[in-house]
Amino acid sequence: MAAFKLPDGPQTHPWLQTYQWLTSPLEYMETCAQRYGDIFTLRIGPVFTPQVFVSNPQAIQQIFTTDPKYLDSGAPAGIDAPLLGKQSLLALEGKPHQRQRKLLTPPLHGERMLAYGQLIRDITEQVITKWQVGEPFKVLSSMQEISFEVILKAVFGLEDGARYEQLKELLIKILNPQQPLASAMMLLFPPLRRDLGLWSPWGRFLNLRQQIDELIYAEIQERREQLDASRTDILSLMMATLDEQGEPMTDVELRDELITLLVAGHETTATSLAWALYWVHHQPEVREQLLQELDALGENPDPNAIFKTPYLNAVCCETLRLYPVAMLVLSRLVKSPLEIMGYELSPGTLVIPCVYLTHHREDLYPNSKHFRPERFLERQFTTSEFLPFGGGNRRCIGMAFALFEMKLVLATVLSRWEMQVAEDKPVQPARKGALLGPKGGIQMVVTGKRDQNQQLLPASSSPVSF
Repeated sequence: MAAFKLPDGPQTHPWLQTYQWLTSPLEYMETCAQRYGDIFTLRIGPVFTPQVFVSNPQAIQQIFTTDPKYLDSGAPAGIDAPLLGKQSLLALEGKPHQRQRKLLTPPLHGERMLAYGQLIRDITEQVITKWQVGEPFKVLSSMQEISFEVILKAVFGLEDGARYEQLKELLIKILNPQQPLASAMMLLFPPLRRDLGLWSPWGRFLNLRQQIDELIYAEIQERREQLDASRTDILSLMMATLDEQGEPMTDVELRDELITLLVAGHETTATSLAWALYWVHHQPEVREQLLQELDALGENPDPNAIFKTPYLNAVCCETLRLYPVAMLVLSRLVKSPLEIMGYELSPGTLVIPCVYLTHHREDLYPNSKHFRPERFLERQFTTSEFLPFGGGNRRCIGMAFALFEMKLVLATVLSRWEMQVAEDKPVQPARKGALLGPKGGIQMVVTGKRDQNQQLLPASSSPVSF
């Protein structure tokens, strides 16, 4: 057997590598790729375990298809998210992970998913009726409001009321902390997690988490006591599913998966929607072609018809390609000697497929910094060439639902309003915790209400209701 050998990478101190990764992730990855190629090693805190970044599609395919016994993610690979819990799909590995994945898949796909179409459109309408003609607003904030409402109503199955409002308020606080840098540092460096009471960041986090848990467990208990087979929300469907031994999910499993779906599906979908609206209005020819396709569906089209439109799909895919919200796929831990691209990696090494670098390979995506939806009409990319939702046994379980929601929200917004980007300066991507988002939230302005005859209705200074 060949001696273990790591790919080349920066020789700077791990603290400096960590600082560069935290402050300028895209520039740092691009610099490393230019110098070291498709595979390189970084040492990033807190423990500075060698992390091998990969952007070669063939190598990524190998990673996605390697038996999880030899290469897998989960808590052993450093997936540490104290909000999600130990029973979260992201933290599990092996057979427990396979079991949870089987139980969670049906509610998020097929006919069950399509049943949420009208709810998504209704929530979108409620949010965008608040927009005022001529008044700039941050489109990201509106998209966050939509995605949050969709999760609370379609996933949690909550109705408007006291518990809904309490949970919404608490979740917004914990997902949007007052000290985002301190929160990010606590997640990256566990030794900083010290409970010094409510005045300390970790103490506030634990208090919020406890209040959220009390509300979620109360909701689960009520559902168990008042079984209603007619409910179609994802929590109810999850509670009704049984594993191969005929066992249902426990309360802890339900709680952890609900929070996982919330965290994984809220900010990611909202950010992608904000980017999509920016690019569609930044490039008028894209908007024009998209509206022609949507108008051809007629008034109030079937959600499934919207979901299947090719150019809208291409716009969504190109949005997810250009600035993927998740810059990296979940880390994989090498469990037994593994050869990748000629390097023999030792057990304990972390392997990380790099979404951003793969999406900007010029051999796959010529002129990769340019927004061009036609790429996805001209050819079909493999799951190791286009990977905004990860891949292999860790591919995002909510992928179909996220794309469905994204397409319905875009179609609803574009069919109702004439809009334009409020700033001339190009919007740049920036790190937002572990994710990538638009710096400043994207300022846009509504210029009028639209009808399908392409007639711009008179502008009004007051909100418009439908």
